[in-house]
Amino acid sequence: MEFQTVENVIIESTGLSETYFHTMMRLMGENADVMELEADLGVCILGGGYREMEETYPKQLFNCGIQEANMVGVACGLSAVGKIPFCHTFSPFLSRRANDQIFISACYAGANIRLVRSDPGIMAAFNGGTHMPFEDIAAVRAFPDLTIVEPTDSAMLVNLLEQLVGLNGVYYLRMARKPMAKIYVEGSKFTIGKGCVIREGTDATIVASGLMVADAVEAAGILATQGIRVRVVDMFTIKPIDKELLTACAKETGAIVTAENHNVIGGLGSAVCEVLGTSCPVPVERVGVQDRFGEVGPIDYLKETLGLTPRHIAEAVKRAITRK
Repeated sequence: MEFQTVENVIIESTGLSETYFHTMMRLMGENADVMELEADLGVCILGGGYREMEETYPKQLFNCGIQEANMVGVACGLSAVGKIPFCHTFSPFLSRRANDQIFISACYAGANIRLVRSDPGIMAAFNGGTHMPFEDIAAVRAFPDLTIVEPTDSAMLVNLLEQLVGLNGVYYLRMARKPMAKIYVEGSKFTIGKGCVIREGTDATIVASGLMVADAVEAAGILATQGIRVRVVDMFTIKPIDKELLTACAKETGAIVTAENHNVIGGLGSAVCEVLGTSCPVPVERVGVQDRFGEVGPIDYLKETLGLTPRHIAEAVKRAITRK
């Protein structure tokens, strides 16, 4: 579908965790094969609805305890008998602790599971550096037959969850729990593997994902006041990435800036460079965490400290343009 140009963004009134709960409750009611697996963090993603889900669908909700690797194994077993398991825990606990199970039991074995990883990157905020996975995409992106999606707002999350029930394979859903900037209208439909152009421009292209999409829109607004017209692409599918759109953006605007809530090594920026290095080499600047650990702090502080603000993106666009 076509999306209206996004000029300004507002923060949604509810968090993605609430959207996740209501959507999963509906999907579980529609299909008894849909399962919710938790590693003792159900209240964190389902909130006060955890008990409601447990009471309403006692045969579809499983708390596997603080055993993330075992939870992935259980999910793969469920998929082998036709179930559709959604496994949730905080991002680092899957990408680090269950990495081998994801590779062998899920991808290699051809399982049909969804890995729901909440609070990616700086979204962990006051949980600090141990809970801030700046490397999680890099840790699984090279796994064959694994798809990585990062919903931008609640409208996208609803549509992606609906699609994932009917798809087959291993899907990594990298999502926030907190309220996000509203980018899309309710009922919007998305094609996994295809990026969304949400603002047009001719001087450069910002390719962003997740938390950084709203910041990319704000950066484009800043640059517009200086006569610089920037295209903004929401690359919500990081693998398989939209090679066709990336190549077209490189040819039409001549400069690319990536913006991600992740280490610049191995994430969205790396994926973009891998494509353009062979299809259309142009100047690329990568805005992201510069190969360091996280720390405790509010999100605004972390964005400034780690160079993830609209100002940092705008400065990167100017650098990319001068390299044309």
